[in-house]
Amino acid sequence: MAEAGTLHDAFIDELRDAYDAEKQLLKALPKLAKAATSPELRQAFITHRDETQGQIQRLEEVFASLDEKVRGKHCDGIAGIIEEGKAVMEEDFDEAAMDACLIASGQRAEHYEMAAYGTLVAWANAMGHTEAADLLQQILDEEKAADEKLSQLAEGGINQEAAAIAHPANEEAEEAEDTLSRPVRAPMRKTAGAGRGATAADRANGSRASGGAAKKAGRR
Repeated sequence: MAEAGTLHDAFIDELRDAYDAEKQLLKALPKLAKAATSPELRQAFITHRDETQGQIQRLEEVFASLDEKVRGKHCDGIAGIIEEGKAVMEEDFDEAAMDACLIASGQRAEHYEMAAYGTLVAWANAMGHTEAADLLQQILDEEKAADEKLSQLAEGGINQEAAAIAHPANEEAEEAEDTLSRPVRAPMRKTAGAGRGATAADRANGSRASGGAAKKAGRR
């Protein structure tokens, strides 16, 4: 009967899966950058591509710290996410919608990696692999930062621009609502005292005019 595998075996298996995932993403990220219209989004993919190269080197250091051979195991999960991203890039979307979808594809990959590295860090700490845990934590922190950057780009204008193109009537309705909500100044009104004063003055002037006419009639 074969001996049962241990947590260390599962850890190495997961580590090889992560190594292959990074290798796949190293090839996929330039394609996402090329498909992006937003200069900021394009730069975010390029920057993370460079980070991914560094992450591969860190994973090789993790293997070395454990006296394990550097070897990847095909990662079906990230392969599926990359295929979904390719399908998105083949769609005939407007530029803003394409950027929004590219962000979604990128974040699917980031969330997958965050889950994988979170597990690897926890297992490394539990087994006392301190050096490996530190290196893996560095990778996890970079994945979280990349995900946050994509969220900032999405919420900073890309999603809104895509939504405005998809539903222009909503944008017009919001503008109309803003116009209606603005305060309207009431017309200036004369005070009650000023009105009565003007009427009394008018009566006084009328009385003097009438008196003058009566005197002229008496002289005749």
